[in-house]
Amino acid sequence: MTNAALTPEQIKHFNEDGYLIIKGFLNADEVEKLYTVAIEDSAVSQHAINVNDSSGKRSKLSLWYKPGNDVFGLLTRSQQLVDSVDKLLDRNADGSQAGVCHFHSKLMQKEPRVGGAWEWHQDYGYWYKNEFLLPDQMMSVMVAITDANQENGCLQVIKGSHKMGRVEHGFAGEQVGASQRYVDLALKTMELVYVELKAGDVLFFHSNILHRSEANLSDKARWSIISCYNRQSNIGYNESSSSSSSITPIDVVPNDALLTWEAASLADEADFLLKEADVALK
Repeated sequence: MTNAALTPEQIKHFNEDGYLIIKGFLNADEVEKLYTVAIEDSAVSQHAINVNDSSGKRSKLSLWYKPGNDVFGLLTRSQQLVDSVDKLLDRNADGSQAGVCHFHSKLMQKEPRVGGAWEWHQDYGYWYKNEFLLPDQMMSVMVAITDANQENGCLQVIKGSHKMGRVEHGFAGEQVGASQRYVDLALKTMELVYVELKAGDVLFFHSNILHRSEANLSDKARWSIISCYNRQSNIGYNESSSSSSSITPIDVVPNDALLTWEAASLADEADFLLKEADVALK
């Protein structure tokens, strides 16, 4: 894992563009460990949720709220990742920086030929219903476990669209998507970017940036883990199972913990999202 702190220039780019890519954030051994657990840990498959796109293609995700001592928890809680998030999240009104908390993590599984698309949306378009008031104090971090490119349905973002604020969202099939009218207007003046990543690269993105992905029509899987973070002072007033995690500062672990610590398996204590839960998914 890289030990290089974010530079002022990188922080500036994030604030202007709404996203930031760090190449080679994880090394090959760390990526291999994450991928091995992703395909072998029974908890991943047992708690996987299928979500169809508008064409009927299907993606899978496994979502949990409490980061533990499993390999994904050690990644989410790593000093480098938490410090980076802390630098990118907005401060409180008085200028102070409340602790960084873990909202939830999800393992995204877009299989070859069948992995579905995700509609244009903002993460805060979902989280607004949880009554978090400050979108600038929330963000997502995607870690590529396999390569992501246009052929296998990589993420697309509209550069700078986080400055639009929250856009209205409604159902599109089994997913919740942003108003297509505002997406079309944004694309008139803002750049569409295909976020192509190599395994081990990391994407930081603002909770209000518009993003989507195409179906995976290739013969290569696209797997990633997305961890979502929140400042302790940004309370979700309509929260349930995630309420404790989202306002509990992360118990940070050293960067080398992912490789050197004896990792646990993902367990029910992670507080998985249930398959039958009636929620909007990403």
